[in-house]
Parts: sequence; C-alpha cells; structure tokens
Amino acid sequence: MLSTSITESQKINIEKVLIETSAAYSPLSAECRQDFIDNLSIRKFQRGDMVVREGQFAKKAYLIVSGCSRAFYLKEGKDITDWFTFENQFMASIVSFFSDRPSPHYLEFLEDSTVLEFSKEIMDSLSDKHHDFERFISRVVTETMLGLCERLYTIQFNKASDRYRYLLNIYPKITERVPLTHIASYLGVTLETLSRIRNPKNRI
Repeated sequence: MLSTSITESQKINIEKVLIETSAAYSPLSAECRQDFIDNLSIRKFQRGDMVVREGQFAKKAYLIVSGCSRAFYLKEGKDITDWFTFENQFMASIVSFFSDRPSPHYLEFLEDSTVLEFSKEIMDSLSDKHHDFERFISRVVTETMLGLCERLYTIQFNKASDRYRYLLNIYPKITERVPLTHIASYLGVTLETLSRIRNPKNRI
C-alpha cells in the first residue's frame, strides 16, 4: 500500500472525480469539494490487498478512482461476496464505519487500485460544516442500502439466470474484471451453475 501527498495537478483530477461522483448522488459546492480534497489522502493498493478484516474496527472509507474491490464474509468456511465497488463508488465496512462496531466483512481489492481515503472524523466534520456534504453522504448510504436490499430480493425471488442478467445490466464488464468464483458467491450459486448460465446454449 502506498500513500502520496496531493499535487496541484492531482487536485484538478480529484475535483473531476468528485464532480462526477457527486452528480451520481447529490451535487457538492465548489467550496465543499475543496474542503473534501484538503482532507483526502491518495492511496494505491495492489490486487489482493485486504484493508479490513472481520472483527476489526474500520474508520476509513475509500472513493475508488480506478480499480475495483469487494466486501465479503465467511460463513461456515464459505467465502460469500456481499457487494462490489467500482470507479466513482465508495468502499467501506458500512457497519463498522457508521456504528463503531467490529466489521462483519472483509474488504479486498480485486485489481491494482487508486483510491481517495478519508476518515469517519472528516466525514462528520464536513457534514457539520456543509449541508450539501451531509446530503451527499446520506444519499450514498441510502443508495448502498437499497442496493443490498435489491440483492437480497433477487436472491430470494428471482431465478439464477435472471440474477445474472440483472448483475450484467448494472456492471456490463464485470466478468472481465472479477473472478467468476466471486460472482457466483454474490449471486448465491455454485461456480458450475454460473458456468451453465453463461453458456449461451443453456440460457433460458
């Protein structure tokens, strides 16, 4: 893991990332973006790096500039992926970050990644100072929770082939970036079942 100070040229690129990201959630003012940038750290992670493990307290969150990651947990020795995170999305152990409880998840990078790191203290401070940042974070959390609820619904009520098509609709190139074993566990199917779904001859 590498950490670097932010140069002026990087600040311009970071602001572009924040503009694109906030447009997807809730707009941030120029002043708010600058305060956020001033309190961010740029970090680089390699594929396979684990930033949080089950039982740890996680007080850092990450906005992915490039790369991707996943959150997973272990149940009876099985590795189950709960969600994926890609460019312009936030990665955090949600339970631990917001509630000061041990994380039930592991957070792992699936590609060499560049991220913007910030702490819970910074998030709270900016939320107190900027109402637009407070709305932004609220929208991020809401969208994340809705995504998790949608996943639970699809697993309970949709066929495996429909769940796979839904995932491809959200992340069209996910099979080029994420190992199929992780996609299978996310969908709640075996790798063999996923292989049959992916075979055009067997699609329903």
